[in-house]
Amino acid sequence: MRIIYFLLSLLFSANAISTQIDYLITNGKVFDGSLSKPTFSDIAIQGNMIVGIGKDLSKKYQATTVIDAEGMLVTPGFIDPHTHSFNDLKSKSQNSNINYLTQGVTTVFNGNDGRGSIDINGIAKSLKINGIGTNTAFFVGHGTIRQQVMGKADRMASNKEIETMKSLVKSAMQQGAFGLSSGLYYVPGNYANTEEIVQLALEVKPFNGIYESHIRDESSYNIGLIGAVKEAIEIGEKAGIPTHLAHLKALGVDVWGQSTEIVNIINQARKRGLKVTADQYPWLASGTNISSALFSRWVRADTEKAYHTRLVNSELLPKIRQEVTENIRRRGGAQALLIVNTKQPKWLGKNLQEIAFLENMSPADTAIHIVLSGNASVASFNMNPKDVNKIMQQDWLITSSDGTKGHPRKFASYPEKFEKFVKNTKVISLATFINQSSGLVADTLGVKNRGYLKVGYFADLVIIDEKKYKANATYHEPEKLSEGVVYLWVNGQLTINENKYTGQKAGHVLRNYMSSLD
Repeated sequence: MRIIYFLLSLLFSANAISTQIDYLITNGKVFDGSLSKPTFSDIAIQGNMIVGIGKDLSKKYQATTVIDAEGMLVTPGFIDPHTHSFNDLKSKSQNSNINYLTQGVTTVFNGNDGRGSIDINGIAKSLKINGIGTNTAFFVGHGTIRQQVMGKADRMASNKEIETMKSLVKSAMQQGAFGLSSGLYYVPGNYANTEEIVQLALEVKPFNGIYESHIRDESSYNIGLIGAVKEAIEIGEKAGIPTHLAHLKALGVDVWGQSTEIVNIINQARKRGLKVTADQYPWLASGTNISSALFSRWVRADTEKAYHTRLVNSELLPKIRQEVTENIRRRGGAQALLIVNTKQPKWLGKNLQEIAFLENMSPADTAIHIVLSGNASVASFNMNPKDVNKIMQQDWLITSSDGTKGHPRKFASYPEKFEKFVKNTKVISLATFINQSSGLVADTLGVKNRGYLKVGYFADLVIIDEKKYKANATYHEPEKLSEGVVYLWVNGQLTINENKYTGQKAGHVLRNYMSSLD
């Protein structure tokens, strides 16, 4: 009789449990990536997909691993729309992208600022062989294309050159680029006129791609912040595609307070039916280099040799010094430019004013000396908190890092935003923070089946201990990993387990034209 009862109990148990799964997450405070209120739901993961969300899923599924998320946040994996992580991903030592994983980021975009590769297929193949810790997606870069076709020539493109560039954009879109990026502030992008970008952006439209831009001027360098925002919107409108403004800011004392006007310009464009969005990193300092920050485009034209020759030309130096001095003022003074990455150890961690004193030079001559010595990366403290807050509160705004070496934004942007703007100052709500980091990013950039916690979506998700979620990186120690991500999955693979990286490299290269082709 005991054997019969035992067999019957096994039979009833088998009937009660219908499906075997890999992971069951229970008791967590679940934010689904939208602006909806959180729920206390279970989440079932099988393979690389979310297969169930609801109450008491243990009655429906038999899980190999059950994770109790009581007291923690369960969210979609964050999607960073603007990184410079490609070199890390293709390396052997940093391809885990652990600095992003430990922030809760499961997908990163590359190819921003006009620097995206044309060869998406080649990239996808090499990264698959190498293995990557996060998913990644790509823009094709206007600057990359222009330089391939025209070098760094400071002139308008001919009709023939535009046709060649258009064919390269089309090829990259066919290979899966999500859109065209531009860096109209940088060489060689800033040598192009508006119509050139419109012509190239037209090639993006058949693929439902977007135009993503580091706009021509975030300050008062040339056409001004307001003029540059209008130009970006004009390009998207003429090409018939969405416009996305990268790391939107009011950079420098001349344009502080203009956030109100640019927000109004964007909102008016959206009321006309245009799709205009932007991203932002949560820091008061931008990240660039001495050359890009302080030297005019005419000085930087053509080859590096030609550029450096101008910097020692006695006839040109008075004009160059005058322009550099003005650009230092525009950015808040020499004390506002902190050297964060350089080949000269004695300069690291010092601002331009301190280095000028050390070298017994004027700040302008010090900047010239730095460029001739190999250039240097800087954290440029040029933003006003009121502008940052105003932009962050817009319903078309998403979070980014624009992660670059030497700036803490590469290691800490998401917990920094959570700590400073959600927890401490309450500029935005927790639901808004998560939406700006996940679902709204997917909607903005056209990422399919990610960014939300939904059945049938890829299992990119994160469990965060909000009491411990914090940024450790600073301007003086920019490469300290963040804390508070307790569990994280990339494509269903447990990549962070109890706060520790598991060694999994489960990331895929995402493409625009087929959501299942990773």
